[in-house]
Amino acid sequence: MAATQYPQALQHVMSFFSRLPGVGRRSAERLALAMMAWPEQQTEQFGQALLELKNKVRPCAVCGNYAEDELCAICQDPDRQRGVLCVVEQASQIIVLENSGSYKGLYHVLGGKLSPLSGKGPEELRIKELAVRLRQGEISEMIIATSPDVEGEATAHYLAQEFAALPMTITRIASGVPAGADLNFADAATITMALSGRHKL
Repeated sequence: MAATQYPQALQHVMSFFSRLPGVGRRSAERLALAMMAWPEQQTEQFGQALLELKNKVRPCAVCGNYAEDELCAICQDPDRQRGVLCVVEQASQIIVLENSGSYKGLYHVLGGKLSPLSGKGPEELRIKELAVRLRQGEISEMIIATSPDVEGEATAHYLAQEFAALPMTITRIASGVPAGADLNFADAATITMALSGRHKL
């Protein structure tokens, strides 16, 4: 049966699944059909979970990480190294770094990277919030962990120049992450190498 022959309600669910990254038309079709086999209670629980996702999960007021309270678990953790700050593009990259087990400092989420062709300049990123944190004087090292593609490198150099005058060390993750790679797909061993091989900017 062709996808256009499915009932409208089923096609509607397929269209939502197909908007997810990495999910094509065939995968969206399989997911929607699999949900048809769920008990009604499970479908209702899934819908409720989606509502709670939007209602309960929000950016951390300090770093921008995912949080259910005002502050995320990392910002609330008294055992974190408060003098080291790792700057990432997206909150999803924090868990990648955490899974490496090689970093115990704090984070700051930019909300993207500089991309002039897409109209994304410094004003669209959380650079002002980063400046506020850095100028409080508690940070002795800022690690820039943007992805090693063209936009990520441009963002790293911009941040290094912007905060060069502050009394702290600015480093950049180095070996271990291939040029042009997306940090989201790096494994724990690669992240450990990148963090240990960071260099001063």
